[in-house]
Amino acid sequence: MKKWKVIIAATAMAAAVTAAVPMSQSAASPAGLFSGTPAGGDSYHFSAIQFLSSTTGRAAGNGFIVGTSDAGSSWQPIYKGTWQFSELDFINNTTGWALAKSDAVGPNALIYTKDGGSTFTKIKTGDLKLLHVDFKDANNGFGYNFAFAYRTSDGGKSWTQIPTPPNTRYADFQDTNNGWTLVVVPGFGYKLYETANGGKSWTMKLSVKSDEVTGGQLAVKGREVWAAFNGGAGMSQQSYSVYASADNGADWRKVISQSTAGGGPAPGGAQGIASEGPASPGGHPGNLELIDGAAVLAGYSPAGGVIGVGRSLDSGKSWTNLPAVPGFQSIISFTSQTSGWMADTSITQPAVYRTKDGGKSWTNVLTIPAR
Repeated sequence: MKKWKVIIAATAMAAAVTAAVPMSQSAASPAGLFSGTPAGGDSYHFSAIQFLSSTTGRAAGNGFIVGTSDAGSSWQPIYKGTWQFSELDFINNTTGWALAKSDAVGPNALIYTKDGGSTFTKIKTGDLKLLHVDFKDANNGFGYNFAFAYRTSDGGKSWTQIPTPPNTRYADFQDTNNGWTLVVVPGFGYKLYETANGGKSWTMKLSVKSDEVTGGQLAVKGREVWAAFNGGAGMSQQSYSVYASADNGADWRKVISQSTAGGGPAPGGAQGIASEGPASPGGHPGNLELIDGAAVLAGYSPAGGVIGVGRSLDSGKSWTNLPAVPGFQSIISFTSQTSGWMADTSITQPAVYRTKDGGKSWTNVLTIPAR
C-alpha cells in the first residue's frame, strides 16, 4: 500500500477521525485530496472501504485514504502517496493493517499503521502474496491467498501455513481451531470442508456440482455459514449460487440460484429461494457479510449499470434484493442490520453511498470529481 507523504492535513485528518471530531469540509470532495496525479493511473477510484461504527470509517483507493467521523457529512484526508490499496483491516480507530501495491501490476504488500493510517510500515512477508487478511486483535490474525491459509501471532511479522485440503480456493477462520475452506474439484464442482482442530483434520460439509468452477467465497459467524459458488460468466453476466447453514453445516438451504444466458446454469442444479441475486440483470456477486443476524451480499451489474445489495434476516429462509443505484462495481461495509456503506469502485463514477435502512435506500455521501 502507499508510501506516505506525510502532510499536516493528513495528520490532522487522522487525529480528527480518532477523536471523532467532525470537520467542515464538503462531503462531495475533501479539499485538495483528488488533485494532482493519481497513483497507478489517470483517474482516482475507490478500492477498499471499512467502517468501524455507524459514524466512523475509511475509504481508500489508488494513492489515498479518506475518513469520516460523522457518518459521511464531512470527509478528511488521512493519507496521500503511492500505495494503491486493495484492502483495509483496522481493529480500532488507530491500529490497522492494509494490503496495497506499490505499482499497478505488482503483488500486494502487507503494511501496518498505529496512527489511524497517516503513516504505514511495510511488513516483510516473503513470497506469501496475500489477497486477504483478517486480524482478530493486535497480535493474532489470518492471511489468505489464492490457495493457502496462514496464521500469525505477532501482528504479521511471521506467518505459519495452516494445513488445508488440496485445491483450496477460499478459507475463513474464526480462531486458531475453527475454520472453513472452499475447494474446487475438477470435473465435478465444489466442496466445503470444516475443521475444529486448526487444520489437523477436515470434514466435508457440502458438495455442489458445477459445470464451471471459477471460485467463490465464504462468510462465517458463530454457527452460521454462508457460501457463494461461481458458475460461468459471459455477456457481462455471472451465474452463481449461494447456500446458507444455521447449524454449522449440518443442514443447508440454497438461497440464490442465478442462471444467466451468458454464464449458463447456476451451480448446484436445484432452484434456490431466489432466482437472481442483487443488481440485475445478470449481476456479479460482490463481498458477503454477516452482521447482527443479517447476511448482506453486494452485487453489481455491468449490463444494467447498477449496484446494490440483497439480504436475509432469517439465516436464508427468505431473501430480498433491494433497490439498486447507478454504478458499475461495488464493495460494502455494514456495521449493523440497518447501517451500511457501499463504494462504487469503478473509474466511471467512483462514489461512496450510505444506507440507514439496511439497503432499502442509499445516499451519495462522497464523489470523486471527474478529471
